[in-house]
Amino acid sequence: MPAPPVLGLILAGGQARRMGGGDKPLLRLDGRTLLERVVERLGPQCGAGLALSANGDPARFSGFPGPVLPDPLPDQPGPLAGILAGLEHAAGHGMARVVSVSGDAPFLPEDLVARLCAAGPESGIALAASGARRHFTIALWPTILRDDLRDYLGRGERRVGAFIDRHGAAVASWPVEPVDPFLNVNTPEDLAAAEALGLRSGSEGHVSGRSSGA
Repeated sequence: MPAPPVLGLILAGGQARRMGGGDKPLLRLDGRTLLERVVERLGPQCGAGLALSANGDPARFSGFPGPVLPDPLPDQPGPLAGILAGLEHAAGHGMARVVSVSGDAPFLPEDLVARLCAAGPESGIALAASGARRHFTIALWPTILRDDLRDYLGRGERRVGAFIDRHGAAVASWPVEPVDPFLNVNTPEDLAAAEALGLRSGSEGHVSGRSSGA
């Protein structure tokens, strides 16, 4: 079955303060970068290819299989600016939807995009959840929201959850056992825990993350 014509947007614009600075997606987990693992998981699910949201010199991501998109607004106003960059890039190339994911989430589910696409109408937001927690930056976004998002950011608003609540969102949920598929690496302790989970899986961190239900 062909992958949906969705652009996959990997968010890598954070400043990684809890990791001591630098690019979290370039940290290594069992010999491979977090970014490589996210690309491996997300790429086959996105029929329109991948893009990376990151500021600064794009050369440090020279191996990435897609464009590197800087924030379209100054002062690094957070993940919504990266999502706006993805929406504007996708709209400029005739794409209707973008799925955003964190660049530090190495166990993304293999059915992420398909289930988000099935969760709600094409013109709406669909949000991923695991257990009782919603993941605001792991979501499917229609490009028709880009003008409203730019206006929202232009008013000094930064909260991802508030923008989602403004429009409403369908939710697709995954279990957190045996591994939360949206586990992200924020601290050195998180990185050690992720490595332990990957080794325990017996497949270099390639935990399935599939869900049996909505």
